[in-house]
Amino acid sequence: MQRSRWRIFIGNDQYFNYIELMPVRGFDNQVVLDFGCGPGHDLVGFSVYSKPKKLIGIDISTSSLAEAEARLALHDSPAKLVRLNPAQERLPFEDSSFDHIHSSGVLHHTPNLDLLMSELRRILKPNGTMNVMVYNYDSLWMHLFVAYHKQIVEQQYTGKTLRDAFTKTTDSEDCPIADCYTPAEFIGIAERNQFEAELSGVAISMHELIIAPARFAAIQDRRLPEECRRFLLSLKIDEHGYPTYNGELAGIDACFGLRKPR
Repeated sequence: MQRSRWRIFIGNDQYFNYIELMPVRGFDNQVVLDFGCGPGHDLVGFSVYSKPKKLIGIDISTSSLAEAEARLALHDSPAKLVRLNPAQERLPFEDSSFDHIHSSGVLHHTPNLDLLMSELRRILKPNGTMNVMVYNYDSLWMHLFVAYHKQIVEQQYTGKTLRDAFTKTTDSEDCPIADCYTPAEFIGIAERNQFEAELSGVAISMHELIIAPARFAAIQDRRLPEECRRFLLSLKIDEHGYPTYNGELAGIDACFGLRKPR
């Protein structure tokens, strides 16, 4: 068990504060869906740290589901795995099926976020909750790594907008969709799909912390876009030495708590 717990939390060490913002603990006796479960890391977390009434993972990738199945077997977890058919707009679940939906780094890869959000709301029970992580526009990743390191220092993606260049720097250059949102943008999307929504907080990656000192060189470079210069100038440093923006960590992972009203 100790080894299992180490494996669950070691990945979260790469993103400071992530496990608190996207928890897997505290969902006893709930029907839980991990939407975009991938190879099952968070499913294992739910099975180890909670006692859900039912635990379901859904993903588009058959290879990831196979890996999740093997990983869950090591923990004797009864979680059910479902393959998502990308050609079907309707999710394969009945209305009001889940008490809680967990989606870590998935929604920003979808071609029609409004349609998906409406489907997630449909399958969530009244007063049900959802924790979501999407990529954060207000981040060192965007305004320092992409705008300065990639586009200026390395001279990559120079003809692209910041958002288009960002897409090339996250999951892979071949990833067709990797959107990012300011917190206000994502809350607006959630609210127009009839969720109550708030920013839970932001997790910052170790990569962003490593490159953070380069912000001063970036600010001095006249080729840096003005919005990125203003962002980097406005950063404050918290008691841990981490850069913050508008009171939140200036990291790539924006985490939100959503609720479906009764």
